Amino acid sequence: MKRAYFKYIFSLLLFGSNGIVASYIALSSYEIVFFRTLIGSLLLISVFIFSRREVSFKKYKKHTFFVVLSGIAMGLSWMFVYEAYKQIGVSIASLVFYCGPIIVMIVSPILFKEKLTLPKILGFITVFCGVFLVNGQISHGGNIKFGLFCGTMAALMYSLMIIFNKQAKDIVGLENSTIQLVAGFVVVAVFIGIKQRFVIDVPASSWIPIFILGSVNTAIGCYLYFSSICELPVQTVAVCGYLEPLSAVVFSVLILGEVMSLPQIIGAVMIICGAIFVECCDLLFAKNRKIILK
Repeated sequence: MKRAYFKYIFSLLLFGSNGIVASYIALSSYEIVFFRTLIGSLLLISVFIFSRREVSFKKYKKHTFFVVLSGIAMGLSWMFVYEAYKQIGVSIASLVFYCGPIIVMIVSPILFKEKLTLPKILGFITVFCGVFLVNGQISHGGNIKFGLFCGTMAALMYSLMIIFNKQAKDIVGLENSTIQLVAGFVVVAVFIGIKQRFVIDVPASSWIPIFILGSVNTAIGCYLYFSSICELPVQTVAVCGYLEPLSAVVFSVLILGEVMSLPQIIGAVMIICGAIFVECCDLLFAKNRKIILK
């Protein structure tokens, strides 16, 4: 169990450092995602083949279709979030991006017939106020509106990724993440092929961070994440998952020297605490419901 905890927390820290590593790559957002998904896909495919796992996607074609849609949404989400990193900084972009699960919470009563409880509503209001504080305190200059637009679109695509993935109940673990990464790579590759015919001028100084982002942050990160969550309690996975956006903010302040005002810090706390509050209440409600049914 301790090993699973370590793997899970380490994967979250890797994901939280994505924006930091990307800041050292002198490429456009979609070019960064192209190399990230390419390297990550090749490595995960290799791990999947050598592990000799049972192939499920041939049996469950409908579920595979949803995983592919989830991967396409993931690829688009990454392109938007990396553009947001460049426009408004890693800390703010990460906080806006991580509102994706809240969007899923809002539409869940319609899509998944889940009740919109009072704790969910209170949590949503808290997150919304936090986003308002964070965004309202961004200094003027640059493409702020475009950066916020990219961050919002990243959150929307992230929510679609979750929604589609929920429909693929029989494609899980390493196979799920491998298919998603390959689908994400294909959609980004098509975009680059149409836009610039795969002509990418990569500065020599960018190759090392590109390889780190694709191999360590993506391939190893996904492998550690999906191989650990099946061994951990649901409560741990849900609550500790918010270590990712929190670490992204901390890393951006400590390593990149990004400065957050007091209202932005309060907003960041409200976003993370509001989301954790919703998760904890949901888990507590589910646990009590099981006890009552017994």
